[in-house]
Amino acid sequence: MSNIQNMSLEDIMGERFGRYSKYIIQERALPDIRDGLKPVQRRILYSMNKDGNTFDKGFRKSAKSVGNIMGNYHPHGDISIYDAMVRMSQDWKNREILVEMHGNNGSMDGDPPAAMRYTEARLSEIAGHLLRDIEKKTVPWAWNFDDTEKEPTVLPAAFPNLLVNGATGISAGYATDIPPHNLSEVIDAVVYMIDHPSAKLDKLMAFLPGPDFPTGAIIQGKDDIRKAYETGKGRVVVRSRTEIETLRGGKEQIIITEIPYEINKAVLVKKIDDVRVNNKVPGISEVRDESDREGLRIAIELKKDADTQTILNYLFKYTDLQVNYNFNMVAIDNYTPKQVGLKKILSSYIAHRRDVIVARSKFDKEKAEKRLHIVEGLIRVISILDDVIALIRASENKSDAKENLKVSYEFSEEQAEAIVTLQLYRLTNTDIVTLQNEEAELRELIATLAAIIGDERTMYNVMKRELRDIKKHFGNPRRSDLEAEAVAIEIDTASLIVEEETFVSVTRGGYIKRTSPRSFNASTIEELGKRDDDELIFHTQAKTTQHLLIFTNKGNVIYRPVHELTDIRWKDIGEHLSQNITNISNDEEVIYSETLDDFESGIYMAATQEGQIKRFERKELSPWRTYRTKSVKFAKLKSDTDQVVTVTPINLEDIMVITHKGYALHFSVEEVPVVGPKAAGVKAINLKDDDDIQNVFLTNTSSFYLLTQRGSLKRMKTADIPLSKRAGRGLQVLRELKSKPHRVFQTGPVYASDGNLGGEIDLFTAPIETERVILEIISNTGEKAEMDLAVLPLSERTSNGSFVSDTISEQGVFSAKIL
Repeated sequence: MSNIQNMSLEDIMGERFGRYSKYIIQERALPDIRDGLKPVQRRILYSMNKDGNTFDKGFRKSAKSVGNIMGNYHPHGDISIYDAMVRMSQDWKNREILVEMHGNNGSMDGDPPAAMRYTEARLSEIAGHLLRDIEKKTVPWAWNFDDTEKEPTVLPAAFPNLLVNGATGISAGYATDIPPHNLSEVIDAVVYMIDHPSAKLDKLMAFLPGPDFPTGAIIQGKDDIRKAYETGKGRVVVRSRTEIETLRGGKEQIIITEIPYEINKAVLVKKIDDVRVNNKVPGISEVRDESDREGLRIAIELKKDADTQTILNYLFKYTDLQVNYNFNMVAIDNYTPKQVGLKKILSSYIAHRRDVIVARSKFDKEKAEKRLHIVEGLIRVISILDDVIALIRASENKSDAKENLKVSYEFSEEQAEAIVTLQLYRLTNTDIVTLQNEEAELRELIATLAAIIGDERTMYNVMKRELRDIKKHFGNPRRSDLEAEAVAIEIDTASLIVEEETFVSVTRGGYIKRTSPRSFNASTIEELGKRDDDELIFHTQAKTTQHLLIFTNKGNVIYRPVHELTDIRWKDIGEHLSQNITNISNDEEVIYSETLDDFESGIYMAATQEGQIKRFERKELSPWRTYRTKSVKFAKLKSDTDQVVTVTPINLEDIMVITHKGYALHFSVEEVPVVGPKAAGVKAINLKDDDDIQNVFLTNTSSFYLLTQRGSLKRMKTADIPLSKRAGRGLQVLRELKSKPHRVFQTGPVYASDGNLGGEIDLFTAPIETERVILEIISNTGEKAEMDLAVLPLSERTSNGSFVSDTISEQGVFSAKIL
């Protein structure tokens, strides 16, 4: 008969994984709500207790204990057992350690413990109270993995270990994070709930106000703790305990004496030192771990005049000096994982202790009743001792003697057994008074135990008394301080920036960088690292506290704090904007860039190729949340073919618009409204169908130049184009030719002292302070020519100017730029 079954893989995997999940939820990762232990922890404690490896005896090799646990109860790897044993011995992980260990049991720095063959362990005294009365049939038992002996499925737990030591674990679909608490406070809450079964949460929190971590520190957020205790889920802030010490020379240092729970101290010190090395906040000179056997101590030495509070706030915000602790109180309750609040944990523990105390009392009562029965028999024997001895001597054997005692004197089987096994030496000091006293004590004990079993109030009084005894013996002061409100960390970001001199450069192709003065001064401007087809459009000396704005021809603006720019050598190419900005297009070019101290004041003018013009305020461009990865609009383009030709700061200067076909329009800035960054603006000039704007510039100079595509150059007086209204056709500044007409290739103001205007000096401060304004012109075949615009003769409005050279005239202009 075939045993082959046809099943889908989906069904097999689902069924098998379900069984596996059930196992790791119930038997591995989550604690029991009654004793607060995972199976491996329970087996460690039970096995060590059974082997007599208790606090009142000597230490024993950990390897021996691990071997017994693995061989008898826990069929898993020895490392997992030893790791669990080590964790129960670490006083920075547990509020009350359950295992005492000699030797290296790890450290707060994450150091591993010594191998189990080197360390020695035994149960701690308080762990004995988790196991107390286990031999009195107080808890359910189950067969071990090979059915050779039984193990407890829960421990009697004379104190609420789940809350005292907390728990952490991850299983399939469930995780748990229960923080440790103070033993005295937990017991006070349990005692109150015994007396008031329907106690309100706020009343319980008067006794148990919050967690108490073994590493101390400061817990913030009373309302968050209450929410966690109510629902089993919540989050609190845990902040290191710090103080400020004054050193010689007016310097200070921050001393850390307590850190958040389960934070690796060595990693924390390394992260703080990384802040110093990378200069993320100015003012830290040295970070030292000064911890010793006296306790934890981390010293952060500060430079003179450092802003101590800003540094401390930065470390709280960006290192594990302050962390969020997430409550996720999940425990196994009646074989089921449940998210439980404080009241449920306490009520389940009380119910468990009630079962334990009643079961223990029944066991002790039964034992006392058996002893009382024996004592009653012995008292009778003493009164007829000689007759009994004679009867025993006359009997053939022990069995016959027992039978004779039962028949002749009506002793029970148990009494007869006790009489015949009574050793002769006992007859020398067997006193009727002693037996009568024992009888009275046993009757009193039985009455007491019967009261505990039969009267709930008496039973609860016993429970309370035992809890108070544990509190008296093991209670200790709270280590973590509680603060009602989580303090918001406020950092003045400007104070985090180390002010340094630097040089910033931007190319038309979108490569940006900052360069140290040393690298800049070791090179010339021409040695800037860039692609051959790229050109430098902006470079300046700046401070790391300044801001950089980059405007593109697609109407986008990109913001970068100067200190966030990568420090790159002047001769290296730099970072491209697309490495960070995700919404930049392939054909997008930088047309203007500037550095500034703030965004409080200032207005820009922008004009597009297809004739739109606008003004917008600088404050509209103040840093946005996603500036690291996104650009924002400063001008709306009306078509895909349109692009911005000019962006410039503007005050009260008038505006000159020059078109490709040689029309010029001069109008007041007041005619251009100030609008939002996303607006398109208004019409600047009335363009012909096949014309577009070549440039728009401010008329803050007395002259401007025009270069045509045929290599003709001329300079004109600004005054030759009279002020008129916006959106007009404008005046022609080139004479139209039927054959090979001139078209404006490049135009702009001439910033220089103008000797050709009768010694008249420009009234406005020019961006380029020089007596010479050199225009470099390159032909389509690569021929170069340089012209000094400052000494170029003035031409009439209707003139087409003079050719730069016959060669360039024939070949046409490829590019031109002001040097």
